[in-house]
Amino acid sequence: MNAPANLGVDGHKAAMLTILDRQKAANIRDGAPSAEQRIDWIDRCIGLLVDHAVEIQDALNADFGNRSREASLLTDVSGSIGPLKHAKENVRKWMKAQKRKTTPAILGLLGAKAELHYQPKGVVGIISPWNFPVNLTFAPLAGILAAGNRAMIKPSEFTPVTSELMKTMFAEAFTDDEIAVITGGPDVGQAFAGLPFDHMIFTGATSVARHVMRAAAENLVPLTLELGGKSPVIISQSADMATAAARIMNGKTLNAGQICLAPDYVNVPENRLEEFVTEATSAVTRMFPTLKDNPDYTSVVAQRHYDRIKGYIDDARAKGADIREINPAGEDFSQQEHRKIPPTLILNATDDMTVMQDEIFGPVLPVKTYKAVSEAVDYINAHDRPLGLYWFGTDEAEKSHVLNHTTSGGVSVNDVVMHVSQEELPFGGIGPSGMGSYHGHDGFLEFSHKKAIFTQLKKDIGPLLQMRPPYGPAIRKFLGASLKR
Repeated sequence: MNAPANLGVDGHKAAMLTILDRQKAANIRDGAPSAEQRIDWIDRCIGLLVDHAVEIQDALNADFGNRSREASLLTDVSGSIGPLKHAKENVRKWMKAQKRKTTPAILGLLGAKAELHYQPKGVVGIISPWNFPVNLTFAPLAGILAAGNRAMIKPSEFTPVTSELMKTMFAEAFTDDEIAVITGGPDVGQAFAGLPFDHMIFTGATSVARHVMRAAAENLVPLTLELGGKSPVIISQSADMATAAARIMNGKTLNAGQICLAPDYVNVPENRLEEFVTEATSAVTRMFPTLKDNPDYTSVVAQRHYDRIKGYIDDARAKGADIREINPAGEDFSQQEHRKIPPTLILNATDDMTVMQDEIFGPVLPVKTYKAVSEAVDYINAHDRPLGLYWFGTDEAEKSHVLNHTTSGGVSVNDVVMHVSQEELPFGGIGPSGMGSYHGHDGFLEFSHKKAIFTQLKKDIGPLLQMRPPYGPAIRKFLGASLKR
């Protein structure tokens, strides 16, 4: 559906409600889809990604100005096919009802049954972001479709070419009462967030999530919020610095740092600061001998984001930070076609700098030093709980201390970001970094209604009869026994 620009929030909502009503009616009419139907839906999604892989790369490149084609294949195409295939392989197992013990157990021995059935919630709304617009549409669909739901999708207006491509793609393979894509700007997004979905998943900024949550509250729509925050890195004294720096800078330069899980700042031992700078510079130089015209190095998505990130650097410099730009070929970025920013380390970062207050979402990395690892842990705990936390080292006691004394959505040990790629692990945040989780079986559970079903004995027996008036000695004996410690 293309949303006309002049409808206003109420007009957009009315148009989208028509589609939502059709999807809800189809869900009621057809009931819970079979495993075969769910697999067919998943197969259609896989087919769209395979058949349109080149167009997806082209669209992302157009939206970003320059987006590494290989990175797009890795993250948005292959990174979407993997979760869909995983769901396809496991959906029959996930759908099976679970037997539970009866209370009291004697009822089960006599023929009563307690079961848990997984029922589709109905229609799930997906609000997907601009940084990985294809992956963060299709990856949630793996769990949504495996759970037997229908979906309405609102992709980001900041990647309009990709959003329109996805609208065309889904229209090729799905009817509007299966999956519908609605494109448009902020008014459309506001109206979409206020629809009475059976569940909604939003991926994006914490500030926007507050508005989404308020809108969803009007209809008591359950939410999965995948947000972000300032994901910290701790480099231990025991770490191999060359390996740690290479993996950190790979995570920081992938998609030019425009990743919700990108390392947002690094805590490094005071005596190893310059070693980290040297190894980080070497790692970037190996990956990107040049930056300005290198197709592997992604641009910042829009001018306002470019200006914001450059503003972080300027603010930090003005407040006394040591700015280390990693520019292997010494290129001049004052004149360029696209919005590229060289990887930039900000040493001596302090809390009065905006770069330490906001999620960066760009190729800029503040570096803080510590004398004892407890300082890094205390600093992390004094701030909002992050989506990801990363620890590098070989000291098992220190690792246990860090993991036991910090709280984050997820953790990668001796790497960054990579826990998100594990389909058998739930992915989600906590507090300001999100709520709920998905991926793999956890995604199936997130988008399913867990229906409890108890089947009572067909005939009344003594223990059942004694629960009814007139009460007598039998129930008093039962109650007396239950009140014992």
